[in-house]
Amino acid sequence: MRNLLFTLLVLTSCFTVAQEKLEDLLAAGIEDAQRFAGAYISPAAEAMIHNTANGWIQSAEVKAPWKFDIAIIGNATFVKDKHRKVTLNTGDYNNLKFRDGSTSKDVATAFGENSSDVLVYSEMINGEEVEFVLPQGLASVNMNILPTAFLQARLGLFKGTELKVRYFPKIKQEDVKVGFYGVGVQHELTQWLPAEKLFPVAVSGFIGYNHLSGNYDFTNSHVVTGENQRFDVKQNSWLFQLQASTKFPILNFYGGLGYVSGTSDFNVLGSYRVIAGIPLLEDSNEFFDPFNVKNKVSGVRGTIGANLRLGFFGLHADYNVGEFNNASVGMHFGI
Repeated sequence: MRNLLFTLLVLTSCFTVAQEKLEDLLAAGIEDAQRFAGAYISPAAEAMIHNTANGWIQSAEVKAPWKFDIAIIGNATFVKDKHRKVTLNTGDYNNLKFRDGSTSKDVATAFGENSSDVLVYSEMINGEEVEFVLPQGLASVNMNILPTAFLQARLGLFKGTELKVRYFPKIKQEDVKVGFYGVGVQHELTQWLPAEKLFPVAVSGFIGYNHLSGNYDFTNSHVVTGENQRFDVKQNSWLFQLQASTKFPILNFYGGLGYVSGTSDFNVLGSYRVIAGIPLLEDSNEFFDPFNVKNKVSGVRGTIGANLRLGFFGLHADYNVGEFNNASVGMHFGI
């Protein structure tokens, strides 16, 4: 595995780890490779959608027209035990077998770790057997959370409405390129009440959209070789949230109930040639753009948090409870 890029490129960390041995599964044929890749990648893809939907709202109060705020926000998504392992039953596969003769075994997802190398093999049309090791996950490099970080800004527009944008610049380091952006609109509902200034509580509604794209170019020559081999990731998600908060000058508390919906496409692109021969049930040892893994996510989440404002400087911290629990912190600067 190439140098891990978690420090700078956390948005695609779970997918770069997947490169370790994942493309070797093409030696078992496209159908088997896609089946395993789906089970291996899906928890990480779903976690990333939930992660990037967090950190949008720190108050139900919106900015006055043309007032602004710029923030540095960090999210950390916590991985549950059920997302670390998946059961691989060889009866569900056409051509994939455990070397030790087992027919069913719990193996690592992109979040997990195999306690020892899990050897599998597939048979070729010429009678040869190709042996390879199943990929490890993030736990193998002592990463038990999924972190992200980005810049976020909000600007007050007309009465009771503000625009939010978030951004992670598209950068490239070694063979990884990743970018992220989002846009959202928040409207304060309580500003329509005739006596809203008399109550120290605000209520607002929010709609936000996120887009993540990344790719990882790699080359492997042990079991599978080829040209222009890469993983390509695209994710789109929406957050709909109802938020409430106190309206005090310095310290405030907030909470909300939201709904997350998103899709993820993980594409294996390029040409791949199985060195040992042609897998059973295949017509050729060469594959072009062999498969992709699609995921759809939807679910309800709850948020509770607090923010501190001291003039132009502020801090926030909150916790989200859902399919993937998440903590968010940030520093804010603005008027």
